[in-house]
Amino acid sequence: MASTSTNPDTSAAPAASTGARVLATFFWIGYLKPGSGTWASAATVLLWTPIAYATPALLRWPVCLALAVVVTLIGIPAATSVARADRLKDPGHVVIDEVAGQLIALIAAPLGWKSFLAGFILFRAFDIVKPPPVRQLEKLPEGTGIMIDDVGAGVYALIVLQLLLYFGIVS
Repeated sequence: MASTSTNPDTSAAPAASTGARVLATFFWIGYLKPGSGTWASAATVLLWTPIAYATPALLRWPVCLALAVVVTLIGIPAATSVARADRLKDPGHVVIDEVAGQLIALIAAPLGWKSFLAGFILFRAFDIVKPPPVRQLEKLPEGTGIMIDDVGAGVYALIVLQLLLYFGIVS
């Protein structure tokens, strides 16, 4: 006979599909230790680099923005599914949020290792520190909260990187 328990601690959690888990962990990168989020951000920079170089200059920032939006929209249900299945509010192995945030940080970054490295460091710093209102965004429900706080950290990183570029601190 099937269990009719309503206690969430004893009832079976819905299983996340393999596809949701692959996406949420960014092709299993989320299981790398230590610092799964840093690994995902680094992988994002490494994957974006050849795409950026292959994309015509006028299309580079719209392509990066479009990728960030698509990753965010796909990431919300994937993160929700894995968080529910694992019974965790924000599982550390869910790193699709870092992919979206890192892409946002790199919008309009000029080609070159200095700007990419600065975007990487800034995003990781804002994602870890979570200045207001980024920390409050984590309180949004399920996958939305998992994703949107990193989107906010990416926006902070984007703004600071663009200021550093404008003032010639990063070239």
